[in-house]
Amino acid sequence: MYYAILAYHEEGVVESWTKEEDAALMTELLQINDRLVQEKSLGPAARLGSTQGAVTLRGKGAGIVTDGPFAETKEQLLGFYVVDFPTLEAAVAAARDLRRVNPTAVYEIRPISLYIPGASLASRDEE
Repeated sequence: MYYAILAYHEEGVVESWTKEEDAALMTELLQINDRLVQEKSLGPAARLGSTQGAVTLRGKGAGIVTDGPFAETKEQLLGFYVVDFPTLEAAVAAARDLRRVNPTAVYEIRPISLYIPGASLASRDEE
């Protein structure tokens, strides 16, 4: 079963980290990433950009595009992992590993009802 592990955090806190603090956290998170890849449990993962650069599309017909951020919440969705585990409990265990190294983050674990891996997103500069 595929699960999405959605990573929420206070964007201002994350943006306040020094380059060294951010690099140290990413080093630890990537160790978990590498382990999940070796276990063949990790699908796509992404660290999202600032909500200040986001827009939201909603409404009927062609819809209306509004500037982000789109939610009135303390935490924003800042990244996600797609994992493949036989049970929800196993996906929660992976999220606990992520939270161990990033304890101020909030992780939502949600089953994925449709998974389409899509095409590789190589940089246009590499083409």
